[in-house]
Amino acid sequence: MIDRDIDRRGFLKCMQWAGAGLAWSFAGGVPTSRLLGAPQKKARSEDFVFVQISDSHIGFDKAANKDVNGTFQAAVDKINALDRQPDFILHTGDLSHLAKAAEFDTLDQLLKGLKQKQTFFVPGEHDLIRDDGKLYLERFGKGTTGRGWQSFDHKGVHFVGLNNSAQVDALGAIDDEQIEWLNRDLSGLGASTPIVVFAHIPLWAAYPEWGWATKDSARALAMLKRFGAVTVLNGHIHQTLQKVEGNVTFHTAMSTAFPQAAPGSPIGPGPMKVPVDQLRKVLGICDVNFVAGSHHLAVVDEPLDSL
Repeated sequence: MIDRDIDRRGFLKCMQWAGAGLAWSFAGGVPTSRLLGAPQKKARSEDFVFVQISDSHIGFDKAANKDVNGTFQAAVDKINALDRQPDFILHTGDLSHLAKAAEFDTLDQLLKGLKQKQTFFVPGEHDLIRDDGKLYLERFGKGTTGRGWQSFDHKGVHFVGLNNSAQVDALGAIDDEQIEWLNRDLSGLGASTPIVVFAHIPLWAAYPEWGWATKDSARALAMLKRFGAVTVLNGHIHQTLQKVEGNVTFHTAMSTAFPQAAPGSPIGPGPMKVPVDQLRKVLGICDVNFVAGSHHLAVVDEPLDSL
């Protein structure tokens, strides 16, 4: 990828797509929103909070952001400042930029600054490029299956982490072994179980021309049709996009490192340089709250520079 400048008109056009992050709640298996400073209903024992972060690209040092460590630290500070601390954190890939040991070391040190220490990871393609993900799996894949896929349950919600970053023809791919595992993993669950899938590359066709899709995602999504509420969280495209298809709500998260242009923009994909004073407006985190008993869906931007 190469650095790309963007003029003011192009930047504002991108902002219409990218927003500045996500802050939304999880109600009865369906996301609902609140502003971080807004009043919050009294929490019940079945309620919980988790946070999604994505695309740290530790080791990146080009013009789009020469201090990715600093912006990741800002994400850590934002999480630590939340009114209610998350039960855990999901990182949806591209932890590193070049999958070097020193980059993983730096990320590990930054993560130690979080009040909440439990983080679940899935790899991005940048975490696989040097050694097919061996170092990533040694450092961040403990307890996962195969090449880094996993599942767990939390307060009645079933979470599934997929590795769809082994790219085929520039698109993400899941592969037969992981599909078979997913079928077994979901087979014992009732249709009313809320499902959260987290992966790096979008499981819907965000923009296949730029590789922003997963080639065999239809096979995985077919298994999810019987569930009443499914939320799919991705990264990879460094901006917030949302799509709803039947029972499945798709969300892509912003990066903590640098933005990319809107799908189809003439400047193309890759790290996008924006004015320095605007950078933290297009970087962010996703704050997710599970609140049992509500079924309203909305999304609110949550940039690094918000209060």
